[in-house]
This record gives sequence, C-alpha cells and structure tokens, in this order.
Amino acid sequence: MEPSSALERDYFTLQSSDRNSRELLPGLVRITGGVWWRTAGWAAGASLRVGSRLVRAATSGESSAELFRTTRSELRDYLRRLLDVREGGSMNGEVENPAEAAASTLRDRGAELLRRSADVNSHEDTHPAYERILDELAPDEVRILRLLALEGPLPAVDVRSGPRVLTMVSELVAPGLSMIGAEAGARFPDRVPAYLNNLHRLGLVWFSREPVRNPLRYQVLEAQPDVLEAMQEAGRAHTVRRSIHLTPFGEDFCRRCLPIHTA
Repeated sequence: MEPSSALERDYFTLQSSDRNSRELLPGLVRITGGVWWRTAGWAAGASLRVGSRLVRAATSGESSAELFRTTRSELRDYLRRLLDVREGGSMNGEVENPAEAAASTLRDRGAELLRRSADVNSHEDTHPAYERILDELAPDEVRILRLLALEGPLPAVDVRSGPRVLTMVSELVAPGLSMIGAEAGARFPDRVPAYLNNLHRLGLVWFSREPVRNPLRYQVLEAQPDVLEAMQEAGRAHTVRRSIHLTPFGEDFCRRCLPIHTA
C-alpha cells in the first residue's frame, strides 16, 4: 500500500533506515573488534619486546634513543599494515622510490654506527656478529675451532701430480688434506672440507701457503691413508705443505664464545 501523505512517507523512510542500520551493525561490530584485537595484540607484543630490549640495553650499554627509534619504526610499520598502505607508498599518499628508501635506511644505520663509535660512554664487549655466527656453526665446526685455539696452526698438504713433459705444469689432485677432523674428534670426518669452507666464509679461519714450523708433523700427515691414496692415484706425485690458522677475528671469537678448556 502506497503512503498517502508526506508524513507517512517520512515514517516509512525512517523505518527502512533503521532496519538497514540494524543489518549493518553486526558487520561494524566485527570490524571494530578486529581492529581493536589487532591493536591490542601488537601492543602486548611490543610491550614484551621493549621490556626484553630494556634488559639487554641495561646490560650492554645500548643507547635508549636507539631503543625508542626501533620501537617507533615498528609502530610505523604496523600502522602501514593496519591501514593497508602498500610497500613503496606513504600514509599521506606520496609515492616513495623503494631503492631510495632502502638507501636512506642504510645511511641512517651507518650514521647511527658512526655516532656510537664517537660515544665514549658506549661499551661493546663482543662483536655484534658473534651471536649470528654461533647460529651458523655445526657442532663439529666448534670442535675444529677449539682445536685450533688450543694447538695453533695445523698442517695440511696438497697432492699434485708430477709436471708434464711439454708444459712442465703439475696438476692439483687433492687439495687441503689434513688430520684436523680426527684430531678434533669430529663425528662426521667426511664433512671436514665443507666445515673448513664454512669457517673460512665466516672469517674464522684462513689457509696459509706457509708450512708449520715443525716438519715432523707433516711426516705423520703424509703417511695417512687418504694422502697415500691420492698420491697413488696421481702416479708420479708430490705434496705441497700448507697450514690452517685461526684469523685474529677467529681467535677473539673462540676466546669470548667457546669454553676452550672443557673436555
């Protein structure tokens, strides 16, 4: 039935609007609750992170300004996600160049390191990379580091074939053979080459072309089965004496991070 007057039309319009509002209300409640829940979750997580950072800052002498700068950065990132601001854009609608933003962030970090280097009250007992390095070491690699820290440079040999008649150039048959796995008590001796490569990648060891001072140590090494097998395979072959050392960085790492004198 059609409304017969303006008053009746207004009455039906108000009823329709009220009904639409009631239908939208549950959705609005869910959206508001979701926003509140995400905000509360981030706030709780941020409180825990800031609390733990305050403890670390108190023990390590970290600058409080750096702590609040990090928390402010996290808050900015959270607001970008909450408001669905895409990476490379800004909250005021301006478009940022990702490469320029990344370069600016790196420069800010570099500037902060320079500032801390000039702060006479800032004390860092260990290199910041040590914690990450510990996460990238295998147990056998720690045994190798401890052996090098206790014994000093260790002998290694390359097995090379005899020089060819025409070119007078020898050929590398087996590089970097050593007894370091057996002496360190490694559980997986066949992985020693990979272990040494990883330790070299991390800057903890280096391979010298110079031999160790005691030549008798090479006599024991050159009598090992893997060395004899390589020399037999090469025919006319000889060994080139090398050595494996801890770098100064590796020596400091072992001194600060490893229980060197434990069984």
